[in-house]
Amino acid sequence: MTTGQYGIGIDTGGTYTDGALIDLREQTVLATAKSPTTHFDLSQGIALCLRDLFKAAEVKPADIELVAVSTTLATNAVVESKGDKVGLIVAGYTRPLDLPVVSTLFVEGGHTLQGNEETPLDLDAVVRAVSQLKGNVEAYVVCSAMSIKNPTHEKVMAKAVAMVDPLPVFMSHEVSTRVGVADRAATAVLNARLRPVMESFLMGMQDALVALGVARNVMIIRGDATVMNIVDTHRQAAATVASGPAATAWFGLSFSPAGDAVIIDIGGTTTDITMIKDGKPTLTEDGSLIGKWRTHVDSVKMSTVGAGGDSHALIDRYGVLQVGPDRVLPLSMAKELVAPDKWLGAGLRSRLVAIAPDLTEDEAKHDQVLEFLFAEGSQTPEMLQAKFGMGEALLSSHIRELVKAQLAFETGFTPTDALHVLGEIELGDAALARAGAMALGAEMDLSPEEFSRKVLALFERKIEIALLDHILSIETGKTLSAFYPDYRNNNVIDMDFTVKLPLVGIGAAAKYVLPNVARRLGTTVVFPEYFEVGNALGAILMASEEALKS
Repeated sequence: MTTGQYGIGIDTGGTYTDGALIDLREQTVLATAKSPTTHFDLSQGIALCLRDLFKAAEVKPADIELVAVSTTLATNAVVESKGDKVGLIVAGYTRPLDLPVVSTLFVEGGHTLQGNEETPLDLDAVVRAVSQLKGNVEAYVVCSAMSIKNPTHEKVMAKAVAMVDPLPVFMSHEVSTRVGVADRAATAVLNARLRPVMESFLMGMQDALVALGVARNVMIIRGDATVMNIVDTHRQAAATVASGPAATAWFGLSFSPAGDAVIIDIGGTTTDITMIKDGKPTLTEDGSLIGKWRTHVDSVKMSTVGAGGDSHALIDRYGVLQVGPDRVLPLSMAKELVAPDKWLGAGLRSRLVAIAPDLTEDEAKHDQVLEFLFAEGSQTPEMLQAKFGMGEALLSSHIRELVKAQLAFETGFTPTDALHVLGEIELGDAALARAGAMALGAEMDLSPEEFSRKVLALFERKIEIALLDHILSIETGKTLSAFYPDYRNNNVIDMDFTVKLPLVGIGAAAKYVLPNVARRLGTTVVFPEYFEVGNALGAILMASEEALKS
C-alpha cells in the first residue's frame, strides 16, 4: 500500500452520515460505514464514521490523499424552513419580493445597464432600515439594481449595515453575476439563511478530520456536479443545496444499467430525485428552484420532497394522516424516553419533546420550556401547552427554535417505525415502534400492521408523485401535482402512468419502498452494490475524477 493512494467520501445527511473509502488508483471500494448524524455536535457522527472506515480498511489517516464531502443539510434546512432570520435591503428596485426574510426594505439607489449611477444611494434610508431590523434578524442581505455591473452601492450599504449592527452581511453581486434583481436577491438570502447550518457543518467536519490527522485536500461537492474547497462553503452555502443530488447523479452514472435513468435517493429527512440522460446528469439552464424560490444557483436538475425514513407520521386534529415534511427521531430509536403508549396520540400528542443529550442544567435555565423539560423529563406539546398556557402556533414556533438551536429534539412515529412493525428492518427496538402503531392505529380503528401499511403507502405516494413531477417538468415544463393533485384518489377520472426509464435506488430505506413505486409505474428498479452509501461513494468518485483533470 502506497501513502496517499486512498480517498474518502463522506455524505452528511439529516439522519445518517455515510462513508466510503476507496483506492484512488484502482477505483475500488475498500470499506463503507454508516453512523447517526449527531446534530448537537456534527463532529461526533463524522468522527465515528471515519473511525469505522479506517478500522475496516486497515488504512492509516496519513495515507488519505483526498476527502470529498456531499451533504443534504442545506437541502433539509430549506425543506424544514430552518436557518437564520434575514433582513433584506434593496436599492433601486421597488417590486414586491416573496422571499424567506423577516422584512424587505427598499431604498433609493441603483445603476443603469451600463453600470452608471442612476439614482444616488439614500444612505440615511439604509441606516433607518437597519435600525428597524436590528434585534429582529441574525443576518443581512443587501441588493442593488445592476450591482453586477457596478457593486458600489452594495458595498456602501454593507459598510453602513456593519457600522449600525455588526452582523453577517451578504452582498448579492458576490453570489451571482447574472441579470435579475429578484433571483439574485433570492440567491443571497438563501446563502444568508443557510450560513449557520453550513458553519456548523464546516466546524464539525474540520474537527473530526483534524482529530484523526486527516486535514488536507478536503473538497465539497457543489450542486452543479463540480467541487470546491470546503473552507468556501459558509459563504456559498446555497451552492451546496443540490450537493447530495449531484453525488447521487454521479453514483447513478457509474452504476446505472442504462444511459437514461431516474436516480432516487431516500434519506432520513428527504427524498432527492435526479435524472441522467445520454449518460450525463441533467443540469438546470437558468438556475435552480430552491424551495419555491428561483435562484441563480446552478445545479443538477433535482426534485426534493419532504419524505424520508424519519419523516413524522401524525394524525392531525381532523383525523387525517400525514407524513412529513418534519423529521423526528423514530420511536424505535428512542429507547431512553417515555414509552409511546403513555403519551402518543393525535394532534398535539403526536410527538414528544426532549432535551438534547449534552444540555446542562445551567443552559436549561435560560429558557422556561427547557428548564421544565430538564426538571420533569420529556413532554408532548399538549403537556407543555397546559403548563405554560401558550397558543399552539407560538408553542410550535418556540419548539422549532429549540430544535433548530439543537437544544432539544422530538420523537414520533415514522416510516422507519412502520418498517419495524412489519418486520422489514431490525435497526432499533421494534416493540417501541409497535406500541406507537397501536396507539395511533386505535385513533383510526386500525391494527398496528394496518396503520403501518397506511403510513408506508402515503410515504410511497409522495415519492411517486414527486418522481412523476420531476420527469414531467423536464419533458414538458409542467408538473402533475399542479395540474391534477391527488390523482390517485379521484372518484371521477382514473389516471395511470408508465415510466419507460429504470429507477436506481440509493439509501438504506430505498429497497423497502421503491419496488412498490416501480411496480405502480410499470418500470424496474435496481439497487447497485453499495447503494446504501451511494452519495458518499458518488462524492469521492466525482472528486477523484475532477482531481485527475486538474
